Amino acid sequence: MTEMHLTVTTARATRQTAVVTGATRGLGAVIARTLHAHGYNVLASGSTIEPLRALVEELDPTGKTAAASVLDVRRKGDFEEALSTSVSKWGAAHVLVNNAGRSKVQSLMDIRPEDFGEIVSTNLDGVFFGCQVFGRYFSETGYGRIVNIGSLAGQNGGTATGAHYAAAKGGVATLTKVFARDLAAGGVTVNSVSPGPLDLPVVHESVPPEKLAAVMANIPVGQLGSAEFIASTVALLASPEAAFVNGASWDINGGLFMR
Repeated sequence: MTEMHLTVTTARATRQTAVVTGATRGLGAVIARTLHAHGYNVLASGSTIEPLRALVEELDPTGKTAAASVLDVRRKGDFEEALSTSVSKWGAAHVLVNNAGRSKVQSLMDIRPEDFGEIVSTNLDGVFFGCQVFGRYFSETGYGRIVNIGSLAGQNGGTATGAHYAAAKGGVATLTKVFARDLAAGGVTVNSVSPGPLDLPVVHESVPPEKLAAVMANIPVGQLGSAEFIASTVALLASPEAAFVNGASWDINGGLFMR
């Protein structure tokens, strides 16, 4: 890591900075909005620049407290570039939210090796690379918060969104514990949030109404989860006050999985 990555300019770091992956739409965009509303500088990252630019324009048209960055989570170098951008623009980085993910509905026995590799790479490799790059930087600067977005599927083996997706999200829960244990001495916490089905446009667009009704009927509380509440939970785990939460997976699933 270059010397520039390790430089923290105190005068420029009074407002904490958060990097959010997968912020082009859906939960990632909601998390970016919520963290910005909580007073963070936000680097919104994702695979395509135009939605990110629109989000940044919404958050802060001046560009002082929000910026966009193209980031392919399958490439470790892209995380290094995002970190460099944060340090260059705001003097430091304090929070990483590993939100980017992708699912693919396929029957278990129809999943080809290339399908499995593609989905696992997006959902799991990105968490590993992000934790590795930002975890090292946070440890060297003495403070950091990493929040990984897991899934109910990774806990209960549900395959509605694909067995490859469930397997990858199970790996996210494990990596969260591995990095949490390794980075704790450096003032860094690593936690995950594991949502169940959420009330997001992408859910309504991709799931037929009759199937969605059946899904909701199986949720003990009888409703889809709130993306805004998930984002508020992320903000809580990202806060300096959350120093005693480490290696945890917070379940927000309406009672579909209890432990």
